[in-house]
Amino acid sequence: MDIDIYKKLCHDETIVMTSHARYRLTERDIALDDVEQAILSGKIIEEYPDDMPFPSCLILGMAANHAPLHVVASYDNDFLYIITAYYPDPEKWSEDFSTRKEPET
Repeated sequence: MDIDIYKKLCHDETIVMTSHARYRLTERDIALDDVEQAILSGKIIEEYPDDMPFPSCLILGMAANHAPLHVVASYDNDFLYIITAYYPDPEKWSEDFSTRKEPET
């Protein structure tokens, strides 16, 4: 997966929000501008090639408020699909928010 494709499709006219994403962004008080900024400043940290209907990935970027933001997204030839977005929990992610911490046993 290539982050440049996500960045190229990251425009108001080509972004499609799933109903799940709309609900979660409202619930988490995350603006679409934050999602766009995170994608444009981001990097892919996980890939989900078996997701349907399109492969997706987890992008780590910075929101407009300079906080790290995770965005799960996919794309086809014409549109960028936002599946969800969230501020990563420091208890579950490494210090740079790019690697999941191993569960404590």
